Amino acid sequence: MSVIVTLRFKADSAKLEAYAASNPDVFATVIEKAQGHGLIAHRFYSDNSGGLMVLDEWPDAESFQAFFGETQAEIGPMMGAAGVTEPPEISFWSEMDMPDRVGWGA
Repeated sequence: MSVIVTLRFKADSAKLEAYAASNPDVFATVIEKAQGHGLIAHRFYSDNSGGLMVLDEWPDAESFQAFFGETQAEIGPMMGAAGVTEPPEISFWSEMDMPDRVGWGA
């Protein structure tokens, strides 16, 4: 069963969006490498007060860790452009077998 991976950090969402708009090739490279490691789904979210979260779905934690280790040369400057100064808080979440599932092919 797949895992949900969250990365939480403090950053300027406008700066990250501007970096993405100016460097689409960097984001394309990162996503291509992620998909090569099995990435299932990926999104960035902002709480509109300096908190950002990446929400991913991966086949397993090891696939994410292999990708994340391989792409630091691309991810580091991306995060630096957004003002990130500390490593993200990374969490791995496994789905529970509960009767109230809705969506995602439940």
